[in-house]
Amino acid sequence: MNSTERVVNTILGKETDRQPVYGWVKENLSDEISEIFGSVSAFEDHFGFDAAHIFGGPWSFDGDTFDRLRAQNEELTPDILLDYDIFTVPDDDKDFEAVKRDIARHKERGRFCYMQTPGFFEHFNTVFGIEDHLMYTALYPDELKELYRRQGEWTKRFAEKCISLGADMIHFSDDWGSQRDMLFSPSFWKDAIYPAMKDAVELVHEKGAFASLHSDGCIKKVLDGIKDIGFDVLHPWQENAGMPLELYLDNYSEDFAIMGGICVQSALGIMKRDELEKEIRRVFSLLKGKRWICCTSHFVQKHCHIDDLIFAYELIRELAE
Repeated sequence: MNSTERVVNTILGKETDRQPVYGWVKENLSDEISEIFGSVSAFEDHFGFDAAHIFGGPWSFDGDTFDRLRAQNEELTPDILLDYDIFTVPDDDKDFEAVKRDIARHKERGRFCYMQTPGFFEHFNTVFGIEDHLMYTALYPDELKELYRRQGEWTKRFAEKCISLGADMIHFSDDWGSQRDMLFSPSFWKDAIYPAMKDAVELVHEKGAFASLHSDGCIKKVLDGIKDIGFDVLHPWQENAGMPLELYLDNYSEDFAIMGGICVQSALGIMKRDELEKEIRRVFSLLKGKRWICCTSHFVQKHCHIDDLIFAYELIRELAE
């Protein structure tokens, strides 16, 4: 069984030869990893990473249009954006050359490749800033809904292109939660985000790929909606944000898989070695054999010592067998 088969079977709840292993290790520790292993790629090979998180492709927003609008308006509000074509066209093969190379490189190793694409709330934070965006959910809900719908059309074209290049899964990154609750009301989510997200996920499924969601924080109030949208995988299922693993196992394990389990906010890079070992063993005792891809909850942080990272993954690989 190669890595792609292992991850696919896990997502579908079928038998595998071991638990899939992955982690977001490159962002902050590439120098430390390369000093010992030669490269991040060598680290991934050494620990038998089963998945690859692919980034790249064209940016969705038209930079020239936004530069002009910012120069003309003291405040850029959702109603202003509705009068302009603010999205690029993700059809140029040249924009996907790096994506194509990365997928091919990981496929040579048999890995399951999932492609990053921005979600709706998270992406428009880059336009409005999160504080103003949260305010606009109350002041401009209809306008935001239409902007999300338009982004969804861009996302569908982008996803279709990536799937044609060999992506196994489209990964929607859209943070909706804080440590204790949703960032905005569930009613806004259901009215404005749900329709565009469901439409995009249906397109991904029609093209034969899986769909996953990254959403940090406490998103308990929209888990039923996430199930209804049809997501195949949810990352990270953040236990330390009020989402115990038992909630998943008792209520959602028949509906979708989860990716995560190794928390970078409360465990890896935080705990002493003996505590970290107990925590990793606890997670495996609950999730091994389930629809679970072992992964970090987010990027491993800079304060994590490389020796602790190596210790964690040596233990993870031992327990995954």
